[in-house]
Amino acid sequence: MNSRTKQMVYAALLTALAIIIPIQFSFLRVYFPPFSATLASHVPMFMAMFISPFVAIIVGVGSTLGFFLTGLPLPIVVRAATHILVGYIGAKIIQKNKNYVKAVVITAPIHGLAEALVVIPFVGFADYKFLVFMAGFIIIHHTVDAIISFVIIKALARARRKSIYNTFLEVKEAA
Repeated sequence: MNSRTKQMVYAALLTALAIIIPIQFSFLRVYFPPFSATLASHVPMFMAMFISPFVAIIVGVGSTLGFFLTGLPLPIVVRAATHILVGYIGAKIIQKNKNYVKAVVITAPIHGLAEALVVIPFVGFADYKFLVFMAGFIIIHHTVDAIISFVIIKALARARRKSIYNTFLEVKEAA
C-alpha cells in the first residue's frame, strides 16, 4: 500500500474516532453551557498531527461533525471547529521540528484562545471572566488529551519498533 493510501486510511480511522468520541463517550463530558469538555476528544487530532497537516485538517472537520451530531448547542460545535486550526499548526510543527512537546506547548494557548474567541458571538464579550476561565480550562483539557495521545502513540511506536515521529509513516529507521 502506498504512502498516500495509508494516509487516507489513517485519516478515515481517526476521523471516525473524532466523530464517535463526542457521541458515544458523553459520560466523559463536563458540561456547563456553553462550556463543555469531553475527555479524549482531542486524541484523534493529536494523533493526526503525526501523519500530516492535511490529515489533521480532515480529522478536525470530523471532530466538528461529531460534536454537531451530538445535538449540543452551536457554540460547542463551533469550538470543535478550532481543532482544524490547532491540528494543522501542530502537524506543521511536528513535520518541521519532530518535537511533540513543542507542538503541544505552542498549540495549547492557540487552542484556548481560539475556543474563547469563537464563542464571543454567542455569549458576548461582557462576560470576559468566563472567557478567560474557559480558555484556561481548554488549555488544561488540551494538555490532558496530549498526554493520553502521547501514551497511545508511544505504545504504537514501540509495537511497530519505530520512533514516535515515524509510527504512521514508512520511513526507514537507522539501525
